[in-house]
Amino acid sequence: MSGNDRDPLEDSLQPYYNQGHHDGSIVVDDWAGGIPETRATWPSVRIRRRWFSSLWLIPLGLVGLVLSVAVVRELATTQWYTEFITDYPGTSSDYVTPVDDGFPWWLRWQHFFNLLFMMFIIRAGLQILADHPRLYLNSASKPDTEWMRLRGPVPEDRRDSDDAQRIWTAKEDSVALPPQLGIPGFRHSIGLARWWHFSFDMFWLVNGVIFFILLFATGQWHRLVPTSWEIFPNAFSTALQYLSLELPSNEGFTTYNALQLIAYFVTVFIAAPLAMVTGLLQAPAIAGKFGTGAGPLNRQVARSIHFLIMLWMVFFIFIHTLMIFITGFVGNVNHITLGTNTSSWVGVALYVAWMVVVVVFWVVASPYTIRHPRRVQHAGHRVVGWFKALMEWWNPKATYSEKDISYFWTNGEKPESQEYQDLGRGAWEGYTLRIDGLVEHPQELSYAQLLQMPKQEQITQHYCIQGWSGVAKWGGVRMSELLRLAVPKPEAKWVVFYSFAEGPEGGRYYDCHPIENMYHDLTILAYEMNGAPLNESHGAPLRLRDELELGFKQVKWVEAVEFVASFEHLGAGQGGYNEDQEFYGYRMPI
Repeated sequence: MSGNDRDPLEDSLQPYYNQGHHDGSIVVDDWAGGIPETRATWPSVRIRRRWFSSLWLIPLGLVGLVLSVAVVRELATTQWYTEFITDYPGTSSDYVTPVDDGFPWWLRWQHFFNLLFMMFIIRAGLQILADHPRLYLNSASKPDTEWMRLRGPVPEDRRDSDDAQRIWTAKEDSVALPPQLGIPGFRHSIGLARWWHFSFDMFWLVNGVIFFILLFATGQWHRLVPTSWEIFPNAFSTALQYLSLELPSNEGFTTYNALQLIAYFVTVFIAAPLAMVTGLLQAPAIAGKFGTGAGPLNRQVARSIHFLIMLWMVFFIFIHTLMIFITGFVGNVNHITLGTNTSSWVGVALYVAWMVVVVVFWVVASPYTIRHPRRVQHAGHRVVGWFKALMEWWNPKATYSEKDISYFWTNGEKPESQEYQDLGRGAWEGYTLRIDGLVEHPQELSYAQLLQMPKQEQITQHYCIQGWSGVAKWGGVRMSELLRLAVPKPEAKWVVFYSFAEGPEGGRYYDCHPIENMYHDLTILAYEMNGAPLNESHGAPLRLRDELELGFKQVKWVEAVEFVASFEHLGAGQGGYNEDQEFYGYRMPI
């Protein structure tokens, strides 16, 4: 074998995406190997050991609201109430500096763009959640420890990873959403949902940075920052006035009422930055650098907080819109469309036009994604690909202790070839790892030879693209040692890992990694997990551990490794099986 030989497994790759139409629109019934469209249930919440449907919040909320109105209306007849409202009217310059020059043009445009971007972020975020429809407060993602779920429990008789044919996989656990709720709505479409989510995250962040700069450069920040503790009794006063059905005065053109101001302050200065931070905490690259795979900043805590922030945003948008309608619709929309304290119907027309744009984008997003998935993938890469590349710059070194080792979900189509089954029955005695492509010294290493090489053990986090995470102890051979033996040529830029398994749409499973990642301290080909040889579910005989990347790139059942200058000639040319078939990104440190 010469150092320029292409690996024979290149011919086993699927050369186009095979989702019903070759390189065309998606046929949902054929998606991901024909996975059935199991629909999400209404969210359920666990309180101690019992589960309750969140639908109970609707009647309980209505009863609570009616009782509160009745109590406050009775309270409004008392002298104490009258004196309290007089002392704390709810809208006052006592707690904030009024702004008299209206709403500038940049603020009005950013208000519109923020609504549009949040629509995509929330819908795509729900689709991402649906791919692992459970939220936890522990790093293990262990079944039955979740506090919220969108489907029933994991079957108890399908949790043993030693039973490779029956183990319940994370892919099976995913659920579908209606196409006008999620983007694109069908089951296990997280690859496409992430492009929408991350792209509009980027737009939203840029919009937010510009907003903060202009906010403090122009003095508009005075609207949003309270200057006195008087805001709290005034906020209580505002709430009482709403519940009494005697609405407080609407002076929002210059001064927000106290309750409104607190809501704006929380949204702008707390919820929005926290959304960004908790999003980053879900990245394997961040965990690999800062050691957040376990402990209070673990991914599952971040996912839960991220979800609660989304609920806050939805609640805020709903109440904000409701208040626009019930506290003086024409005047309110003039404030934010024309920037004037007038009652012009031109402002109303602009508001209607804005809403039409939002509705059109809402309606066409899912159908467009289904018709043009590759365009969505490539557009997303152009928007956020540079940021993903930036997150691959560092060498992840974070490891954990034995006590952090956790439950570990499984995924992937198991190898079905007779060759693989025979090798497994022979305890991998006949297995040979082939290393070829752009290397000076191609290698064929037996399983016994790999076991005799210097062994590295590490306890590291695993972040699946679907949302679950776990910590395991891995033992294996450093990739840098294998590179030392093979000696990659200067033109080798990518390392291709070929699996014994095929993907659900046909063709061999493979994935590509930047060659720089192979020199990282914790990048290994593992043959042990938690002190025992890998079982079939977890990737025997070898699986990759590249701790910068998401789980689907940690190729299991490794048969061969090839060094290439580019991956454009491999499969459908996107950098891996899931990149080809399900439109994932080839750089996945987040």
